Amino acid sequence: MSAAPKIAIIDYGMGNLRSVLRAWEHVGAQARIVQNPADMTGADALVFPGQGAIVDCMRLLSATGFDRTIRDWMDADKPFFGICLGLQALFEFSEEGDCPCLGVFPGRVLRFHLPQGFKVPHMGWNSVEFSPGDAVSKGLDGSARQFYFVHSYYTAPTDESIVWGRTEYGGLSFVSAVRRGRCRATQFHPEKSQADGLALYRAFLDTI
Repeated sequence: MSAAPKIAIIDYGMGNLRSVLRAWEHVGAQARIVQNPADMTGADALVFPGQGAIVDCMRLLSATGFDRTIRDWMDADKPFFGICLGLQALFEFSEEGDCPCLGVFPGRVLRFHLPQGFKVPHMGWNSVEFSPGDAVSKGLDGSARQFYFVHSYYTAPTDESIVWGRTEYGGLSFVSAVRRGRCRATQFHPEKSQADGLALYRAFLDTI
């Protein structure tokens, strides 16, 4: 029997770490929280959770050295899963605080501008329609599944090939999940999304 994959969860000073840790452990990973890049030794996959303001996120990533670590990890096409702000930070620029980001993916992070009656932040359950044929969303594509969101900004990739999932809110169809190589990242929180969220994590482990 093969050993469970070792998952390193980045702690850069922000993020909903305990619930993320418990979710990965629940699906069978050997998961641990790491506070600096040196602690990642032996990790099979890197998880980048995030919440709060992107300006603070980028400042803390730079201070800890995780900004370089994430870029190098993804350049090497190692298994990676980004969550919420951990998705947005992968793009080139965010309108929130006019903030340069990691630049892993081409595109920008934009604020919702929605018709009256639609609240910002976008908070609660909403559907995600996944692109077919992806190993991580197997069994979840082909129909709209419900996942949990909390965000005021959304990603606008300029490379359509990385789009993995879309969600509609306030008449806007926005990108709620991206993929490239062994990277997956979601705007929603799988760890708060009950069975379907755990199914994503479990399928991601199966690809390692």
